[in-house]
Amino acid sequence: MGIRFGIDVGQARIGVARTDPAGIMAVPVATVAAGDDAVAHIAQLVTEYDAAIVYVGLPLSLSGSHTTSTHHAITFAEQLNELTECDVYLVDERLSTVTATSAMRDSGRTSRTSRDVIDQAAAIVILEHALAVEKQMHSPAGIRVGEHASE
Repeated sequence: MGIRFGIDVGQARIGVARTDPAGIMAVPVATVAAGDDAVAHIAQLVTEYDAAIVYVGLPLSLSGSHTTSTHHAITFAEQLNELTECDVYLVDERLSTVTATSAMRDSGRTSRTSRDVIDQAAAIVILEHALAVEKQMHSPAGIRVGEHASE
């Protein structure tokens, strides 16, 4: 199956998670500061772990329409696709940060103590969703970058 990466692209921070080589369990990798070097840094991680697929969360509004964050994630995914040899897919990530925040709160962590890992947790949520779709559909989840008409 191969290692899969999940990426939660934010304006300030980017959460990164990966699977084990069997593609079964998702684990946190890093939180990367958003900025000029972020895509290159994450591409280096993807290469280092020899990832087969990268899933980048596509933040849509609850109605499914594009937002400023949607365009930011698409641009990030396109740049990552150019720097890596693996396939990059955009997957719907509505409520991933809400789900991750709720899980952190349920485990007894506050927003203040979770700030450094919440983006990684959101990346895990994105990755676990993509893995569930893969298992059900027997094919990668989402829209492959390069096949997506960015607006």
